[in-house]
Amino acid sequence: MLKYALIIFALVGFMTQANDSRFTTESQLANRYTDEIADFWQQGEFAHFSGVKNIRINYAAFIHKETHSNSANKCLVISPGRSEGYLKYKELSFDLFNLGYHIFLIDHRGQGLSERTLANPHKGYVESFQYYVDDLATLIESIVSPHCTVEGKIQKPYLLAHSMGGAIAARYMQDYPNKIQAAVLSSPMLGFNGGGIPEFIAEPLINTTAQLNQLLDDTPWYFLGHKDYTHTEFAGNLLMHSRLRFQQFSQLYKENSAIQLGGVTVKWLTESIAALKTIFANINKITTPSLVLQAGADQIVSNQAQNNFCQQLHQLHSQSCPHGKPLAIKDAYHELFFEADIYRQQALTATVAWFEQHP
Repeated sequence: MLKYALIIFALVGFMTQANDSRFTTESQLANRYTDEIADFWQQGEFAHFSGVKNIRINYAAFIHKETHSNSANKCLVISPGRSEGYLKYKELSFDLFNLGYHIFLIDHRGQGLSERTLANPHKGYVESFQYYVDDLATLIESIVSPHCTVEGKIQKPYLLAHSMGGAIAARYMQDYPNKIQAAVLSSPMLGFNGGGIPEFIAEPLINTTAQLNQLLDDTPWYFLGHKDYTHTEFAGNLLMHSRLRFQQFSQLYKENSAIQLGGVTVKWLTESIAALKTIFANINKITTPSLVLQAGADQIVSNQAQNNFCQQLHQLHSQSCPHGKPLAIKDAYHELFFEADIYRQQALTATVAWFEQHP
């Protein structure tokens, strides 16, 4: 227990730091994005593999050319959130690569540059949530592991997952309990923020809509109020406080129509709800040391679900969720790694500290 008390002491100390010079700041970003980060991105390997049902799954990999003590044991897999792709993660990949990590990013099926399975490519859809998990397993087994060996022995990678990617990561760690060295779940989708609609109303509404969709139409419907991709303005957004990072994110999606994604379908919702129930029903199977980063002002996912997850997980496995709580970053919005420096620096410093505590 002393070990984990010291970890918490260290993390809380990091949370008070105003700046960590290892990570890109907003004042550096404008020039660095078109210079150093652009040069770094040119070094990447951009390829794809066949996921479940032969769906094309795109990924990016950034491998240190020279294997040395600083990078030999440090492979990092990034599992993005819904509607995201690896193109959005240039700054984060750059910062973590420069700390010695080999970086691997996956575009989950139906988003990013990976293959869409519906005639309307804007619809957020998955036939089975398990397919996300199986695709991630293929990436780690077939792409990541061959790059992460020392003297013929496979070194377990670290896992950094955001939002929906956090739910995928949790399910992966349940199915493959000995494959990850340590995990950080950033604003994980462990429950939905219903915007004031009680769960006992929301879930029956989703299920009824799903039944109607199945009965009346072969084409998956958008859930109520969801539609094709539309550009949103910075003012009033609930993703990040950083105007610069929001503008870069928006410009990326404007210039790359192939990565645009609209709202969610009823099928995606029913599959996700079922997956979340599986996560909590089998929480004892998550034995990987896991840290949950919570955005204090998150209105996208449920912070209470994250609290419940950490309380239960810590009781079962004390190496996860120190003190039985997420590490909350006060006042931050959902996108912790694209936030204003005051929040992003805290999230990144805590992330790296957690990985360093689990060599």
